[in-house]
Amino acid sequence: MKKDREGSPRTFYSLRHTYISMRLLEGADIYQIAKNCRTSVEMIEKYYASHIKDMIDAHAVNVVKRKPKAKPSPASGQDVADN
Repeated sequence: MKKDREGSPRTFYSLRHTYISMRLLEGADIYQIAKNCRTSVEMIEKYYASHIKDMIDAHAVNVVKRKPKAKPSPASGQDVADN
């Protein structure tokens, strides 16, 4: 475990690469992965997703999550019970 298949010592960066790759394979939200790893979606797409593009579903990775619609507040003049 201390060395990779080429005999090079493993680093924290290699663990990061494995984490990102595995999460992409699981179909995790690419935006959440980028946030957790303090990187950009563009960097993940360029350096990680490109290596495993044949193994992942692009529709599962490139999902734009919509924000839920805000419920009207009582201060807006609408009665919440009327909704």
